[in-house]
Amino acid sequence: MATTGAPRDAFGTRAGFILAAAGSAVGLGNMWRFSYQASEGGGAAFVLLYIGMTLVLGIPIMLAEFGIGRRGQSAPVGALRKVVGAGWAKLGWLFAGCGLLILSYYSVIAGWTIRYAIESIAVGFPADAGAHFGSIAAGGSAVAYHLLFMALTLLVVLGGVHGGIERASLILMPVLFVIVIGLALWATTLDGGGAGYAVYLKPDIEHLMDHKVWRAAAAQAFFSLSLGMGAMMTFASYLDRRANLPASGTIVAYTDFGVAFMAGLVVFPVIFSLGLQGAVGESTVGALFIALPGAFDAMGTVGRVVGTAFFVVLVVGALTSSISMLEVVTASFIDEFKVSRRKAAFVAAGVAAALGLLPALDTNALGLMDKIAGEFLLVLGALLLAIIGGWIVRRQMQEELTQGASPWWALQVPRILAVLRYVVPPIVAVVLFFSARETLQVVVSFFSG
Repeated sequence: MATTGAPRDAFGTRAGFILAAAGSAVGLGNMWRFSYQASEGGGAAFVLLYIGMTLVLGIPIMLAEFGIGRRGQSAPVGALRKVVGAGWAKLGWLFAGCGLLILSYYSVIAGWTIRYAIESIAVGFPADAGAHFGSIAAGGSAVAYHLLFMALTLLVVLGGVHGGIERASLILMPVLFVIVIGLALWATTLDGGGAGYAVYLKPDIEHLMDHKVWRAAAAQAFFSLSLGMGAMMTFASYLDRRANLPASGTIVAYTDFGVAFMAGLVVFPVIFSLGLQGAVGESTVGALFIALPGAFDAMGTVGRVVGTAFFVVLVVGALTSSISMLEVVTASFIDEFKVSRRKAAFVAAGVAAALGLLPALDTNALGLMDKIAGEFLLVLGALLLAIIGGWIVRRQMQEELTQGASPWWALQVPRILAVLRYVVPPIVAVVLFFSARETLQVVVSFFSG
């Protein structure tokens, strides 16, 4: 096997790391799933619970990934071997495999967003949005756009950490922020949008007592932060010991929430201004790729401009997330097999592209893969991370999270680890139970029907 002989790549700036990690977290789930879950969970009641779950669940697990990654200075496989023990290396492959599987179908959805963004510029939105989506969601065109998106992701990862991922994040994330803020300001001008704000921002106290809303908020906080698949662990492995991990993790978590919250300030006024409330309750995909494009078409020239900006934001968010997923596998291949970045990235992208052919040809397969990898495996990985960081290597985690932290943050580390040890595992275990049950139902339905 060939070796590169080159020193390990690294982020050049703290801002680059934070934006890359935030880019991993910010994706299609933030841009739409958060708004959808908020509407189902009582608006502001869900938002408040989500913030709480981010503090209690998301940040401690993220810091466990950060601590293991930086201490091991390797992708998940090597980091777990060095920090926890040789037997734990297999869990690193679970992380890498989970990320690869998610990337394979995530790329199909991202391909849809590329197509809509291009079509909105070239010909506008279709008059019959439902028929159009039905014709392009699966088949040859879906395969083509899936491969195009994978090629874009590969191009960034080939540039390395500093020259590819960091540089792309420093450009793409500010672009995303500016467009989302601009869209949110535009949404304030819509007639009838006030009803949307009321649903989104007015607390419904009854929902605060609903265990289903608590579980949904926990799941959203967990899923939206890209935890349990080794992305944060891999990015942290490119940091030196001077970085303030607790502060960085908190910034990433609230950047992720901020984008999701701002997206809701765009989606809900549009939905209620144009009378599309039924689309929210019927289907996440249907509302995103059918109801909203139909609404943009009905708005004429303004709708075309706004709709184009909306789908460009979706493409950017999808790309920043897919970069992190491909990097996990690429870095694992580099570390474990001592191959060049070019060879590792091409192999990883090739496997993801091949796996993505099935969901590109069958949307039911996409739903199945999302349940298995995007919910069950991610939750399982997060539970294991909480156990590892909170119980097995707690002393090493305290050393790592304190190293480089300011005095105030250093004082918070024991509290964070106590939450990781005693609070996070039971919550994630409950989420895992429901995820396993729902995943089993989807698997049985898929193979029986």
